[in-house]
Amino acid sequence: MSERRTIDCWLTDMDGVLVHEGTALPGAADFLARLREKDKRFLVLTNNSIFTARDLRARLLGSGLDVPEEAIWTSALATAQFLDDQHPGGSAYVIGEAGLTTALHEIGYVLTDTDPDYVVLGETRTYSFEAITKAIRLIDGGARFIATNPDPTGPSAEGPLPACGAVAALITRATGAVPYVVGKPNPMMFRSAMNRIDAHSESTAMVGDRMDTDIVAGIEAGLSTYLVLTGSTPRSAVETFPYRPSHVRDSIADIVERI
Repeated sequence: MSERRTIDCWLTDMDGVLVHEGTALPGAADFLARLREKDKRFLVLTNNSIFTARDLRARLLGSGLDVPEEAIWTSALATAQFLDDQHPGGSAYVIGEAGLTTALHEIGYVLTDTDPDYVVLGETRTYSFEAITKAIRLIDGGARFIATNPDPTGPSAEGPLPACGAVAALITRATGAVPYVVGKPNPMMFRSAMNRIDAHSESTAMVGDRMDTDIVAGIEAGLSTYLVLTGSTPRSAVETFPYRPSHVRDSIADIVERI
């Protein structure tokens, strides 16, 4: 696809695009430097709801990448924005960590296990069966079910861990309630990100490493899309999907000159 839009704003995934297991990927620092040099608006996106933007800035700095806190957009922040738009000043029972609880506190939500408006499921390092049972009972009692992201597993040094999507499936099986999932591949996350930096779909690009989250959500949000091959999707898999990215590049280093 030979698309040559004028790109004023950039969204980029984090893991598999800028970093891999705590190490900056080739071209990532140059990409960020070029965005600042050209005064382009941008956001770094992640489906991980465990960490606050401040935490993630520190982690990226540890990899040698300087990303301002306000340029990081997580599924927790997108979920908080969605709830603030839908039901301002509400209440929620939350399964998650500081990234999610902080985001909900900052929009004025009350976190409670007594008759909450929502059950909000995010990522946590240790899912508690007691907390999941409480969530099931609250949903059965009328609380609406929200999940930050659909990822079924997450990485760890020992191997895959069950993640938000897997626990959401357990709760759905027990309650019959299907959550509204805010994070990628829901284009809602991209639209909230674009609103944050006053971007327009016609002049915004998304850089991602996953066809089934970053690229499909970018297409559905009307963005120009760049698939980089430094993460989850190998070049051989691209043709197996019924949709195509606007561009395929070996790494983010190959996009620097496009900015």
